[in-house]
Amino acid sequence: MKDVRPTSGRVVSALFSILGGKVEGCEFLDLFAGTGRIGIEALRRGAVRSVFVESVRNRADEIRKSAGDSLVLSLEVKRAVAWLTKRNMKFDIIFADPPYNSGWCESLPALQNLNALFSDDAVMIIEHSVREPLTLSVNPNNLEITSSREYGETSLTFLRRMT
Repeated sequence: MKDVRPTSGRVVSALFSILGGKVEGCEFLDLFAGTGRIGIEALRRGAVRSVFVESVRNRADEIRKSAGDSLVLSLEVKRAVAWLTKRNMKFDIIFADPPYNSGWCESLPALQNLNALFSDDAVMIIEHSVREPLTLSVNPNNLEITSSREYGETSLTFLRRMT
């Protein structure tokens, strides 16, 4: 089992500062949830619901203990996206913090049916290493990068679905 790399307090603070009032009343999806810190913070800041996806079962169990009656899926992300899509679930904010330097920066935005999870004005944020730039070389979900911010070794890249 790989060690979890929790998002630093500085990055959490910056993320929610950027999102501002968009969090209140939103449907939030936390992919590669790890400790669940981001989705739990979204709930604390007024999200209607946070759904957590964490493939490591004992981490998912810990999130269940901390996140109340939130939905926690102990599935690999591709399977979780399919599961959520099948249930026609939509999210206003999708946050993903995949393992650094694992290839997810290229494959995640191209994941089959990912765009089906986007509400009309959804934003997706991918946390990744500054050494692993996020590209949209393959873009079946019709996403565009709207901004990217760097915090030391960490980059937050913001995407939305093109209309």
